[in-house]
Amino acid sequence: MGGFCRADKYVFFGKVMTKAKRKKSVPQPGRVYRTRELAPWGANTPRLAKRLVGQGRLVALAHGLFSCPRRSKFGPVPPDDRELMRAFLSGAPFVFTGPEAWNTLGLGTTAVFAVPLVYNTKRSGLFEFGGRKLLLRRVAFPAQPSPEWFVVDLFEHAGQAAASLQELTQALSHRVSAGAFDASKLRKMAARYGSLATRLAIASALGEDLS
Repeated sequence: MGGFCRADKYVFFGKVMTKAKRKKSVPQPGRVYRTRELAPWGANTPRLAKRLVGQGRLVALAHGLFSCPRRSKFGPVPPDDRELMRAFLSGAPFVFTGPEAWNTLGLGTTAVFAVPLVYNTKRSGLFEFGGRKLLLRRVAFPAQPSPEWFVVDLFEHAGQAAASLQELTQALSHRVSAGAFDASKLRKMAARYGSLATRLAIASALGEDLS
């Protein structure tokens, strides 16, 4: 049964589809889709994906992912890394960490990684998506990572952050004294996610002795 156009509405099978709903019925700019997520727009999703790529409406990335790019005067805009991970991990939890997060803690680190570091619950390895590389690690992390957890994560990777535990411990002691971090949360995060070396270093920064 066909539909007919009337002013600002489309009527299909006796149901009214407003402009807002019609807009949601096409791939949205900025979104990343798995092939199977294209099912609302066609039964044969691989064929549909190929056609939309040919039309320039989708961009093939890798691992069965396609982006619907936003457009700028400079051309297609690559998808946001977090949107990329949402699609790749099928909605499973993840958190971006590494120097981008560690360097904002005020503990003196200025490290740089060649690729973003992503903790998640499903995959480990170096993955490339349309020329964009991300390093995934399947490790434990809190549902709502706090600054105190990022401190523990930094201590766990002190060597990769080009810092020593001694330097980090001294810097953390000053930052805790200045009220930058919650001492109770630091203890909890260190106890749950830190190695013995990290727990001892953070205890020292808090003026405690775990020996």
